[in-house]
Amino acid sequence: MIIDSDVLIWACRGNAKAVRKLDKEAGFSISAVTYMELCQGMRNKEELAAFKKGLKYWSAKVVPIDEAISYQAMFFFERYCLSHSLYLADALIAATAINLGEPLLSANSKHYSMMSELILKSFRPE
Repeated sequence: MIIDSDVLIWACRGNAKAVRKLDKEAGFSISAVTYMELCQGMRNKEELAAFKKGLKYWSAKVVPIDEAISYQAMFFFERYCLSHSLYLADALIAATAINLGEPLLSANSKHYSMMSELILKSFRPE
């Protein structure tokens, strides 16, 4: 399973449901884009160290952006950026999931709902 940035953000904020879900899905993967988004949101080196420790605890794999992922994301971006306001990061994250043949767990289903190729799993933090 690929975990979207928002689920990890909920977990970093201490949301018990998000932490339980990540515990259950240990061994999950994240896009390199997700990794960078989370790093960008860190307030200090201690938060970054805790995030990296969490990824290690969950045996998470960071998937680099390769040629196939880039081409798939370009297709999505061209197809949906104007009609659905698709963000670059979301196109890359979705392309990562599709290229790995894995479902994407996200609390932002609306960001991905137009992509019929994507197996989308919805997460609700409440």
